[in-house]
Amino acid sequence: MKTRPGLSYPLGATVTRRGVNFSVFSKNCDYVELLLFDAKGEKVTHSFKLDRIINRTFYYWHIFIEDLGAGAVYAYRVHGPHIPEQGFLFDANKVLLDPYAKAIIGDDSYSREAACKHGDNITTALKGVVVDMSAYHWQGDTTLKKPMSHTIIYEMHVKGFTAHESSALPADARGTYRGVIEKIPYLQSLGITAVELMPVQQFDAQFALPPRTNYWGYGPLSFFAPHRAYSSRRDPLGVLDEFRDMVKALHRAGIEVILDVVFNHTAEGGVDGPTVSFKGFENKAYYILDELTSQHLDFSGCGNTLNANQSITRRLIIDALHFWVQDMHIDGFRFDLASVFSRDEWGKPLKSSPILWEIESDPVLAGTKIIAEPWDAVGLYEGGSFTGHRWAEWNDRFRDDCRRFVRGDEGFAEKIANRVCGSPKAKVQKEHNANRSINFVACHDGFTLADLVAYERRHNEANGHNNLDGAAENFSANYGTEGETDTQSIRALRLQQIRNFLVLLFTAHGTPMLQMGDECLRSLKGNNNAYCQDNNLSYLNWNLSAEGQALIEFVRKLIAFNKSNQLLQLQKYWHLPPENIAFHGVHRDRPDFRPISHTLAFSLFENKAQPLYYVILNSYGQDLTFELPMLSGGAEWKRLIDTALTAPADFSVVAEPISERLSYTAVARSYVVLKAE
Repeated sequence: MKTRPGLSYPLGATVTRRGVNFSVFSKNCDYVELLLFDAKGEKVTHSFKLDRIINRTFYYWHIFIEDLGAGAVYAYRVHGPHIPEQGFLFDANKVLLDPYAKAIIGDDSYSREAACKHGDNITTALKGVVVDMSAYHWQGDTTLKKPMSHTIIYEMHVKGFTAHESSALPADARGTYRGVIEKIPYLQSLGITAVELMPVQQFDAQFALPPRTNYWGYGPLSFFAPHRAYSSRRDPLGVLDEFRDMVKALHRAGIEVILDVVFNHTAEGGVDGPTVSFKGFENKAYYILDELTSQHLDFSGCGNTLNANQSITRRLIIDALHFWVQDMHIDGFRFDLASVFSRDEWGKPLKSSPILWEIESDPVLAGTKIIAEPWDAVGLYEGGSFTGHRWAEWNDRFRDDCRRFVRGDEGFAEKIANRVCGSPKAKVQKEHNANRSINFVACHDGFTLADLVAYERRHNEANGHNNLDGAAENFSANYGTEGETDTQSIRALRLQQIRNFLVLLFTAHGTPMLQMGDECLRSLKGNNNAYCQDNNLSYLNWNLSAEGQALIEFVRKLIAFNKSNQLLQLQKYWHLPPENIAFHGVHRDRPDFRPISHTLAFSLFENKAQPLYYVILNSYGQDLTFELPMLSGGAEWKRLIDTALTAPADFSVVAEPISERLSYTAVARSYVVLKAE
């Protein structure tokens, strides 16, 4: 094959009219070897030893191969010192995946064990596939750029959404990007505006205790390639097409696509972990190492920490984000354990993080949603104070305060007043607005909404960690029986509490996020850390009970209410009367913020004349009568929502008259929404 020296840019494998340019980074190696394989990635057809003089510019190794094109399978060997105590982990026996590979082959034969052991792993290594990104026809598709203030997020696991046989899809479509396309009408019927996909960057499915698998996907091996196992197509270029088909179809339905991206660690673990890619190219650049021992520092809880503020790694992250936005039309990102980005190259907290400011100010990313999980695994918490002027944050304090208030804990009435207003007291930046608070009660990490009212303790025995994994405190309750029950009074109370959570979520100021299946009583049987449960326990069961069907209708109406309420779309924080909100207790204009209080009421104003909505939150164990604000001009209070009523009376699309004009009795543990008409 004819070759030329090639160029140091772009990084990765780039198709041109005359061939393919390959470029990778490695600073401290002796030399790099490029391998080309047959179409199945099983046999080496060509090998090229890159010359330090001809094929190296600064720390970039490059070569141009003429007449090569898309579909070519390739990988690398990197020769250099293996001195762990100095941070050098080069191993020429290991076949390495290009950090910039956009398509991957070999996932069906990949062996994490072989990547850990000494010796050659060529038959079980992942290989990259050359991709021509210009070959796909987007048919005019573009990112949607919806404002955060008009966003309803649905956190979804691509496989779990349709993998269950009850999804009524062909077997080869279940658990795939194609399966998501088939279920778009369901997403539209809910009224959500954005799906937040749990990790879809190629991850190590073997990153769990055998024989379990890494179901959630928090163990990336490539930051560019879509996860191949989620595709109904087995040809590697077809995986890219199917993913883009999904994005395009979601956009046509008016639904944005947000990716849960994991730039805080990789599946390579520490020194004893597998050598798949980054570790073998330049361990000292890609990971945060102890300055004295060169051991991997672990701020992620997964064995290593990506060195996000090191220049090479920072470029990798930005290039990956550009790829997903420009080439894959992604609308936004949720950054897992984003406080890792607030650590310097040696792991110390930074006051002003270069990578965070670069993401925020990047013109390519300017129209995207950027959402931080504002903490890391070892205690760096930045909720309410995350760097920048447009980063949104997962609001875990909203989650915990709502759980405790609904459960009936003392001392949370005033805290809920703050959460209802978008948590302004938690913010330290004047530029903050309420919609940068991502409000949620449940997410993938923890109890589902149904389990939150059915279990008092975790039940993670099946995970293989002696039930010591997952959060020990979930602020949950079982209301008399641990787990499933046929006792109707308990079932009714649990459903009422679930409706209470949902009312809080969708009447609070901020951006609401709903976890997949929480709209239809999906249960994980008390497992609050199902990261390794790749089975029907985790999958969404589409065979719904009557209670599940009724709850879906309740959620649909709530989302429609949220989207139609101009006050909930405001970006600025609500202000006290006479502008946006007024707080009450059982007595009008007299909120009860004593520690023993279990109640809060508030009226919402869309204009300064008089309130349009009145919300009652009664978390007390007894019925309470609440005084209602006076209305003028012949208007009367009518009922929209009363969570104590059974479906469909729990939410009346046409507001129902109430018996009393100046008061409303909210039964024990019920939430009510009234409308002035």
